Amino acid sequence: MESYRFHQYCQYKIEVYQFKGNDVPQSLKKTDDSLLIEDFLEHLFVERGLSKNTITSYQGDLHQFKSFLNKIRINSFTSISEDHVSLFVKSFDELGYQKATRSRKLATLKSFYSYLHDEDLLTSDPTQNFTLDSKFVRLPKIYDITEVSMLLDAPFKISTGHVAIRDHAMLQIAYAAGLRVSEIINLNLGDVDFTSSSVRCFGKGSKERVIPIHDLALQSLNDYVQKSRPLMIKSIKNKSFFCNQKGQRLTRQGVWKIVKKYAENARIENGFTPHSLRHCFATHLLNGGAPLRHVQALLGHSSIATTQIYTHLTKQFVRDEYDFSHPRSQKKI
Repeated sequence: MESYRFHQYCQYKIEVYQFKGNDVPQSLKKTDDSLLIEDFLEHLFVERGLSKNTITSYQGDLHQFKSFLNKIRINSFTSISEDHVSLFVKSFDELGYQKATRSRKLATLKSFYSYLHDEDLLTSDPTQNFTLDSKFVRLPKIYDITEVSMLLDAPFKISTGHVAIRDHAMLQIAYAAGLRVSEIINLNLGDVDFTSSSVRCFGKGSKERVIPIHDLALQSLNDYVQKSRPLMIKSIKNKSFFCNQKGQRLTRQGVWKIVKKYAENARIENGFTPHSLRHCFATHLLNGGAPLRHVQALLGHSSIATTQIYTHLTKQFVRDEYDFSHPRSQKKI
């Protein structure tokens, strides 16, 4: 079953490259596991904003795990069970790893399999029952509504013409609908319904979801379609929603550069990534009273456990608000 899901995933990626008119990359001709590692590392860089040194560590840990699986005759990352993870963790004793090294390697596996599960490439996460030292639990940084508003306003302050209109629309839809970068770049013209005020997107597991969007975001998208996009496309056959100035579909790296530019202009601290807008979307909804199950559906998470990370962030928000607002709070004295 997992193998079938993976081949569906590969076919989806091939179709995307062919739709763009680009050559299918060599990575799709590599082993299944090589492609999974490559996509995961790109996710860490573009969407999570991790440093190159950290990503290199993740890469080394995954290659070590792959070598371990080969020794016990398991031929794919997607064919393992919880028992295989246990065997790998036990092998740390023979290798004499210190606690910090053990925890980091387990954190890598948990992050990797959480990603595969979230992308619908696995029906269950084999690392779910393994706990981490709190030091290695990475909670996403959440930015407040004022900071997000400054980011959304930035395009018209430092860019001009059709580029500013496009960038404003892209930032608006990212925050209004909580889209992943892959979902933003794979949007087609027919995916935005201006009549029902909604956007349709597909996760990597080809799972469709329809997300309502507010009027401000809808207006920015309409401005882009009417005023900006016609100046960018080279052919009316191009169905890509967001295009670069060469008339081609935006790439992950293109989105990352756009967000980085405006985050710096808005003087938002280093570390803000395109995925930060998705984190803010979820956390701000929960802070506003949205039920967790509703947020799960909007994000397209297969498991509510993935969504529950945001409840920890809302608890911190409540704590911060209390410390700031209560007249007897020690942090105000």
